[in-house]
Amino acid sequence: MRVLVVEDERMLADAIAEWLRDETHAVDTAHDGEAALERLAVNDYDVVVLDRDLPRVHGDDVCRELVASESTARVLMLTAAAEIGDRVTGLSLGADDYLSKPFAFPELAARVLALGRRSRPAAPPVLRRAGITLDPARREVFRDGRYVPLSKKEFAVLAELLLADGGVVPAEHLLEKAWDEHADPFTSAVRLTILKLRRKLGVPSVVETVPGVGYQIP
Repeated sequence: MRVLVVEDERMLADAIAEWLRDETHAVDTAHDGEAALERLAVNDYDVVVLDRDLPRVHGDDVCRELVASESTARVLMLTAAAEIGDRVTGLSLGADDYLSKPFAFPELAARVLALGRRSRPAAPPVLRRAGITLDPARREVFRDGRYVPLSKKEFAVLAELLLADGGVVPAEHLLEKAWDEHADPFTSAVRLTILKLRRKLGVPSVVETVPGVGYQIP
């Protein structure tokens, strides 16, 4: 998934981003509301982890703008305030979930994963196709019962291919969902990751290239 972390405490933002990257998500960060709105205008995110008390543009206003734009991104709002009234206000603005500081990173990661599932058409908790089984929660992949160790990027790319349910996935989509905003759109990262993925999944090869279009698992 593609996640935007908006948090003005830079050390906390970096820690959240690193934790989510370990969960195989592509993560961008912003440290104020203005920067968040700029990124939201150009990138398609599945989940936005949004601190409420932001400089320049308040987190409440960022949430309002996101809802008004009819974005499909889900919002997990963070705040140091634990009062019920604050939670109600945050949810009434359009946030999908609410988490008070301090929080446990595993809980935040679990909530992000749950919201990400809601940002897309309903998908089974475990993805299966062509003898492949991918469990997003456990981050495990099996091919015909054989465990397949994958890197974070390989796992993310395979998940997108399986979510397509036989459809063709453009390389641009894979780059957007598995890499962050610093990825070079002209890089060969997607092609090289597909090559490694094919090798690890073994024969017969299940990931097909559709010339000029993208990749698929038919």
